Amino acid sequence: MIDIGEMPAVPEETSEELQNQIDMLKHKVAELEALVKWYEEQARLAKRRQFAASSERTEGVEQLGMFDEAENTADPKAVEEASFEEVTYTRKKRVGKRADDLSKLPAETVEHELSESERVCPECGGALHAMSTEEHCEIEVVPPQFKAVRHLRHIYSCRACEKNSDHAVIVNAPMPEPVIKGSLASPSAVAHVMVEKYVKAVPLYRQEQSLLRDGISLSRQTMANWIVKCSEDWLKPVYEQMKELLLRESIIHADETVVQVLREPDKKANTNSYEWLYRTSGCAEHPIVLYEYQPTRSSAHPKRFLEGWKGYIHTDGYSGYHQLPNVTIVGCFSHVRRKYDDALKILSLNQRSGSGAAKGIEYCNKLFDMERKFAGLPPDERYRQRMEHSLPVAEEFLAWAKTFANDPKSVLKTATDYVVSQWPWLKNIYLDGRLELSNNRAERSIKPFVIGRKNWLFSNSQKGAKASSVVYSVIQTAIENGLNPFTYLKLLFEAMPNCTTGQISALLPWASDVQLKCKV
Repeated sequence: MIDIGEMPAVPEETSEELQNQIDMLKHKVAELEALVKWYEEQARLAKRRQFAASSERTEGVEQLGMFDEAENTADPKAVEEASFEEVTYTRKKRVGKRADDLSKLPAETVEHELSESERVCPECGGALHAMSTEEHCEIEVVPPQFKAVRHLRHIYSCRACEKNSDHAVIVNAPMPEPVIKGSLASPSAVAHVMVEKYVKAVPLYRQEQSLLRDGISLSRQTMANWIVKCSEDWLKPVYEQMKELLLRESIIHADETVVQVLREPDKKANTNSYEWLYRTSGCAEHPIVLYEYQPTRSSAHPKRFLEGWKGYIHTDGYSGYHQLPNVTIVGCFSHVRRKYDDALKILSLNQRSGSGAAKGIEYCNKLFDMERKFAGLPPDERYRQRMEHSLPVAEEFLAWAKTFANDPKSVLKTATDYVVSQWPWLKNIYLDGRLELSNNRAERSIKPFVIGRKNWLFSNSQKGAKASSVVYSVIQTAIENGLNPFTYLKLLFEAMPNCTTGQISALLPWASDVQLKCKV
């Protein structure tokens, strides 16, 4: 590339117009060089995102590779002779770990003994007696067992009334209502299908194949019908009660991710729809995680979901949340750090130390380190500590980011611009000691859906997408409250067909009886 800066000086007789043209060309070349650098950075970043590890952790000794640990930690200047250190302590061996690992499993003991005829000494022929035992413990795997259960309701009548009265008295033996009338579905069967799909991310077509190998012919269409029907009839009322409780909280985390729905009105099959997530903060008494399917990313959806709600809402930088009335948006420093991490990753190893990207990550790390120290404090004390120690670092971070305002376009410039543009919402973290430095809580909650989406890829219809949102909500809320999702779903499908609306509160994941029966 020609360096215009080294061109010969313009003769005095050169016109002012020619000098202006040269200056304009110099400026244009500088712009093009910056643009080329930008595209090179984007290409390197895209390559790293495709092939490199996605971890954002700061590199250090504690994160060295597993296989090159010796090479990375060795000191080449150390003397070759081995030095020996006398060990003056004894290490206490942990006792009972294996027993702890197996304590929640049903136990079975198999004894291996010699028969009476075999208890003879091979040397002298004398009788052998039991001296001691030797133990070997192992985990036995029992594959899922399926069986057909026939429910026979006995019906009784009174013979005396038949003879002496003008009507017969008929009494039916009590029998629980089925989860789906006229279907082979049982509470445990529906719970199994849901857990396989929404916890283990096994699509219905693979479940169909697996069941067929066990001798059960159950089509994916039938299982899909079970999910939709049970979601609408039995899980939706639980979802609605959890939503009512969620909207009583003063702090909420929100996020959204794409989902593909094949059959949507007035939309092509490959058009993105969205799964929205709303969940409680860390200060809530009981965790609640709710998903909601919507065909677009419009701000009208959270506005409708949160209608009448007031409080703080943790989000990423998406501007759709900023239009919510009576809501204070709280920004996310994890997203800030992520952008500096992108800027750092495109640099070679020898360029990273002392770079602007490393400086930005250093600021973020300081803020997160302080948050870890404040984690166990009451909200009022956490607020005081933040104002005294954390806020000055954040304001210094902002001032430093503003120094890049006139820099040419680059990945680092994108990161610094993000800090400045998001500061009106990032600074809201310092309004209340209950607020959090990031929206990671929502991102962790939406991750199970993202993992599932990689396996089942899409929803066939809006009805199925809505049903999936409800099922995910009930399952993830159960997991957050320490429940076994299969046991909890089975309990719901046994109880809901036989209870009234007023009894649903006793079936929520944190209810004492539910905790007793379904706790992991």
